[in-house]
Amino acid sequence: MKAGLVGIGKLGTAMMAHWHRNSIPIGIYHPVKKKAEDFVQQFQNGYCLSEEELSNLDVLVLALPALKVIPFISSIKIKGSTSLINMATALHTNEIKSNFPALNIHGVKFMGHWKDLLEHGNGLFITESPLPQKIEDIYHPLGKVILDREDCLSEVNKLATFYAIKAAIEIEKDFSERGISSEYLKRALTSLAPEVMRSYSEGNLGHFAMDIVKEVQAEKGGVNPD
Repeated sequence: MKAGLVGIGKLGTAMMAHWHRNSIPIGIYHPVKKKAEDFVQQFQNGYCLSEEELSNLDVLVLALPALKVIPFISSIKIKGSTSLINMATALHTNEIKSNFPALNIHGVKFMGHWKDLLEHGNGLFITESPLPQKIEDIYHPLGKVILDREDCLSEVNKLATFYAIKAAIEIEKDFSERGISSEYLKRALTSLAPEVMRSYSEGNLGHFAMDIVKEVQAEKGGVNPD
């Protein structure tokens, strides 16, 4: 199977890193050839694609911003036998299908942060309909694909971002009021808080953190974890 990637930003880099670890050949296309060449130098599994070669692919993953997806598809000549994968969070796949009814288009949206995917793998991806096996095989090294509405991704992202920023602002405010060093503040925001959240989600908090959980739940009138 021949697979390609368009979009060599943060998400594209994170996916490529895991494809590289699993020795999956991936063709890279960029309208500026030098950028594609520089990118593939980082990954032994990567090779450059010309625009003409895009139609020879079985799967072309579009890791592009929402506003660039439709203009990109409009700018290239590609056969309906090539499966295009829309990964843009803010662009519903049905909108692309309505613009290009002759093309074979699937939506696979990433739920999470690119850096987490890069460092830890085990990503979570959402699609609205079952995927052909050839596409499943591409995403298997990256994590898990589940069936759900694309709309839920935006809702989850918005909620998670809201509460993350709210927590960051409160930490910043409290540290400032206590006169705590800005260097300690940076460490709390970039290391301590994210790792505590990770441990909480994985259910492996230490005794100190569990005591804090009990304090917070008592304040909120929640149920004691014991």
